[in-house]
Amino acid sequence: MSSPVMSSGSVAWRGVAALVFGFFALLRPGSVLLGLVLLFGAYCLVDGILTLVSAAKERAEYGRGWLVLEGVVDILIGLVTFAWPGITMLALTWLIAAWAVIRGISELVGAARLRKYIRHEWLYIVGGLLSILLGVAIFARPIAGALAVTWLLGIYGLIFGAVLLGLSFNLRKMEQTALPEEEERRRAA
Repeated sequence: MSSPVMSSGSVAWRGVAALVFGFFALLRPGSVLLGLVLLFGAYCLVDGILTLVSAAKERAEYGRGWLVLEGVVDILIGLVTFAWPGITMLALTWLIAAWAVIRGISELVGAARLRKYIRHEWLYIVGGLLSILLGVAIFARPIAGALAVTWLLGIYGLIFGAVLLGLSFNLRKMEQTALPEEEERRRAA
């Protein structure tokens, strides 16, 4: 008997996969980062080709030109990613750094505006300053920043994998207690 929601076995396998990914990301962050960049490149190529196929099937009066442009741009980005994976990784890292700085500035502005309405707005200010510091640190050392993102993914994989394994054990217990009840119902019918 399996769980009415999900199988304990499939949840356990998902947990094991997350743990393997987590360990690999922590032990070989450069390889995982390169793998993620190449996966992005492969996605862009496949998406671009499928978009062009879709454009070829689309009737011209419905705006096929935008689909063609999108498909060509996707394919070019995919090819650039494979030709220069380091540049792609660097661009992604800079994007994360810019996001952190912009978010930090936004948090500082928000704290200034909310100081009349909330207490302890300094916590929001600290959050904003931390975001800005993170962005500046990543801009200063982008490779270290990219590796840090990979390490965070690895830590996430370990924690998520452990949680899934715990869930699978609980589902397995539920399946084992539900099994005798199900057999009794079948015999009674």
